[in-house]
Amino acid sequence: VQLQASGGGLVQAGGSLRLSCAASGRTFSRAAMGWFRQAPGKEREYVATMRWSSGLTYYADSVKGRFTISRDVAKNTKYLQMNSLKPEDTAVYYCAAASSLGVNRITIATQYDYWGKGTQVTVSS
Repeated sequence: VQLQASGGGLVQAGGSLRLSCAASGRTFSRAAMGWFRQAPGKEREYVATMRWSSGLTYYADSVKGRFTISRDVAKNTKYLQMNSLKPEDTAVYYCAAASSLGVNRITIATQYDYWGKGTQVTVSS
């Protein structure tokens, strides 16, 4: 299973970016797909998750109301629309997938089985 994230870049504060994460490889049981981010010198931080079958979404408080996670089932791709970006959103963003995921574990990175290489998002002030 491979996850490929793309769409990062440099944007001014207040701007928008849309990240994509395409899944390929063998068919796998995918309960949920999430996004995490890691800024230099910081721990990996939870961003958002979508339950694949139901479309139910969860967000970190720091991005709620600004970021939207969505999916295109036909393309086997998920997206993270990021609006009103702030300099503190600067990080490498990673997409991840979990074969099973309890609701009380969605923010825990070790609960995700598959990870893609990150894509850099830089927000200038």
